[in-house]
Amino acid sequence: MSAPAALAPLVENPVFRGLWIASLAANLAMWMNDVAAAWLMTSLTTSPVLVALVSTAATLPVFLLGLPSGALADIVDRRRMFAATQLWVSINALVLLALSTGGWLTAPLLLLLVFGNGIGLAMRWPVFSAIVPQIVGRAHLPQALALNGISMNLSRVAGPMFAGALLAGSGAGAVFAVNAALAVLSFVLILRWKSEPRASALPGERFVAAMRVGINYALQSPRLKIILLRIFLFFLQVVALSALLPLVARRMHGAGPGTFTLMLSCLGAGAIVAALLFPRWRVRFDRDRFVRVGTLVHAAVSSLIVAVPEVWLALPAMFVIGMAWISVANSLTVSAQMAMPDWVRARGMSIYQMGLMGGAACGSVVWGQVASWLGVAGAVWAAAGFGLVVLALSWRLTVEGGREPDFTPVSVDGLPEPQVSVAPDDGPVMVTIQYQIDPARAAEFAEVMQRTRRARLRQGALSWALLRDVAVPGRYVEYFVDETWLEHLRRLERFTAFDAELRARRLALHIGAEPPVVRRYVGDAHLTPADLPPMH
Repeated sequence: MSAPAALAPLVENPVFRGLWIASLAANLAMWMNDVAAAWLMTSLTTSPVLVALVSTAATLPVFLLGLPSGALADIVDRRRMFAATQLWVSINALVLLALSTGGWLTAPLLLLLVFGNGIGLAMRWPVFSAIVPQIVGRAHLPQALALNGISMNLSRVAGPMFAGALLAGSGAGAVFAVNAALAVLSFVLILRWKSEPRASALPGERFVAAMRVGINYALQSPRLKIILLRIFLFFLQVVALSALLPLVARRMHGAGPGTFTLMLSCLGAGAIVAALLFPRWRVRFDRDRFVRVGTLVHAAVSSLIVAVPEVWLALPAMFVIGMAWISVANSLTVSAQMAMPDWVRARGMSIYQMGLMGGAACGSVVWGQVASWLGVAGAVWAAAGFGLVVLALSWRLTVEGGREPDFTPVSVDGLPEPQVSVAPDDGPVMVTIQYQIDPARAAEFAEVMQRTRRARLRQGALSWALLRDVAVPGRYVEYFVDETWLEHLRRLERFTAFDAELRARRLALHIGAEPPVVRRYVGDAHLTPADLPPMH
């Protein structure tokens, strides 16, 4: 299992290959656009604030639109949304090209167009993250995500290099022309993809409700919460070196103008090589080992770079750091994908991306301030020490331990057939389930019901509770509330093999002669607050 195994999704899956090429072109366009915009801004204004705002305008949409874009990707046709976001980026690139060529571009207008490009990227990332598991399957998902990492690192290295060459030879207009061509090429490639529509007899989710359910899912998934904490803290640690890298490169003995670019290139090359070796490594190591060892290696080698500021040492060290960085990032990304069913995947991955970007943004501020106190080397050492402390405190938090949950959709038998007229928007809907349990197994039942609580809330329930009958030992009533009748049916549609296994555990503890009694109640639309008796 070597390089061919790592490339299997590209070789064996033409759909993934086409979308991967589209993603590579889009990533190249992104990096080239950011470099050209930052350079052009220096000729449009002398204000350092406006120059710095170029980076802010490019990344701010991820924070503002991360969850909304994930919700949209889960409730609309993903192919259309993917194409629409790339069309937005293409139009934005063509407008930028036209204004730049015509000499009509101003600093505020450039910021607006950079922000517009960031909107397209923020909307595209969650939908692409949700599409990949659909088209490659679980067996090839780690390799596919590693190839996505290769795409990002190739574009990270090649994009600025191409942009720099074009800026030197032809100016910013040439960069924007290539950017527009790549954006349009990506749009055409996406249009060629023929996706399979998701089958559902129910109307699409409401936008605000979809965001609420996405947040609830993240809050009620113990493994996903660990993964989000891990990715936030990891990027909080490692961004110290990347944010301060221009200053680190400038202080190298024998450094020249190209040292910073060479260090970035070695970082990207290390990430690419590691991604190709992942299939072989995964035979021996689990994802928890990748996260722990990668964190340790990054802390140790980044400390070495600033302790011994020699170019001959820094370049291979950056190569190793690239390997460590992608090992951790890819392992956490795979774990996040495995921790979610398809119906909520885009929302979950958008929250994951917000955690990643949040860690990087906070780390840039924190370690920049630390560098003003302790110097650049002191800040990198402090970040490495922080990473080691976090790793020691979180050693038992696993991102893979135990059997992976099976989120294969499972049809539910005996869907509710109302005997009275119930409109889709009628609600709230309260469901009660009565169990009879052997009192000697009360602790075991409580553990199963705690898992049930998290599952119900992840599926969209507004509230949940378990009540004991004070007159009959061992009798329990579970109740949960859905927002509307339609949301109740939608929750049943989200039923998976994991939920079926949990239901089997509940039924195994029930000792009644008949199955647990299930009753459903819908809020009476004819009853108004004025009809209620006064509260005393």
